[in-house]
Amino acid sequence: MAQFEDGKDEGALRTIGEVSEALGIKPHVLRYWEQQFALLKPLKRSGGRRYYRQSDVALVETIDRLVNREGYTLKGAEAVLRAQTKSEYDRRRGGERRAGDRRASAETQSPGGPGPEAAPKLAETLAGLKRVRDRLARALEA
Repeated sequence: MAQFEDGKDEGALRTIGEVSEALGIKPHVLRYWEQQFALLKPLKRSGGRRYYRQSDVALVETIDRLVNREGYTLKGAEAVLRAQTKSEYDRRRGGERRAGDRRASAETQSPGGPGPEAAPKLAETLAGLKRVRDRLARALEA
């Protein structure tokens, strides 16, 4: 989790500069990721100033990990995030929806991305996917 040394509450809104400095990601990269990842939508106030919520910061950290440490492409990382958001939605609804019902998923998907409570589940899901990817790589090498 990002460490902010500014004395603000943990849940306070952060500017793009604050997020950039805390995570070591240049502001132009954060703006680019907003274009590439539909789930990343920080608040924009008058004048276009961006304010990142705690959930936005967690999502940026996840994107950074997927792309820069685990080697996913931007499209691959977005697919992982969308799958996580969809499965989180299914769990909250109690499995009422069928897994193949794409239209319902598109109509009801939250534009703000996964909330902070989704981070541990996202990490668990991503770890499982990484294990599967590693097994597939080993199988292809054999």
